Amino acid sequence: MGEERLQKLISRAGLMSRREAENFITAGRVTVDGEVVNRLGARADAEKNKICVDGRQLTFDVEKIYLLLNKPEGFLSTAKDKRGHATVMDLVSDISARVYPCGRLDLNSAGLILMTNDGELMNALLHPKFKVPKTYRVKVEGDLTAEKISQLCAGVELEDGLTAPAEISLINADKNSSTLEITIREGRNRQIRRMLAAVGCNVKKLTRIKFAGLTLEGVPSGKYRRLTNKEIRNLKNLAGIG
Repeated sequence: MGEERLQKLISRAGLMSRREAENFITAGRVTVDGEVVNRLGARADAEKNKICVDGRQLTFDVEKIYLLLNKPEGFLSTAKDKRGHATVMDLVSDISARVYPCGRLDLNSAGLILMTNDGELMNALLHPKFKVPKTYRVKVEGDLTAEKISQLCAGVELEDGLTAPAEISLINADKNSSTLEITIREGRNRQIRRMLAAVGCNVKKLTRIKFAGLTLEGVPSGKYRRLTNKEIRNLKNLAGIG
């Protein structure tokens, strides 16, 4: 295939997303033929060069694994935590292949996370241009007024810019709390919590219930299931992968 950017090769090997790979490269954790490479523009040939991440050589002929995990609160959506905190990897420890979370839910959020070693698909699903839908059920403190809902639907101004329009369904509401379902097609850090804070609502509970057409049906909290071949094909079609 010739030379490709290192971050693309690392992602294609199923090790992590391209964005995470860029962090590893700039941190000096990637070598090519024994030499540390920390430039994001660096390229290598998967067939000719020995590429290692933290001393582990990349391999490209591995079985692709696709899991749907129902993450409980209290687990980090990361492959490793230096402080020794529980991560989503602990919930799939019986899988022999190394898989990684596609996107993140913060420590105090729960719900659907796709776990895979298909770096190409992971990167595509997270790319803003594909506008992959993500739906959350959220309980907020206080009354979620019609005016606040209109603001969220239109887009709210955050420190990193105006959010794209959201889709809102109000499940129930009273003077003490409100429950809603909100669908977005972006993936900013802690976006739902920040959007609701911007309209004066404090999130009490947040669960991702849908991602890219997948749901939590039949998957208890803390458990996972493998995706069907049809679901995998649908994800690849959504992400523009043949």
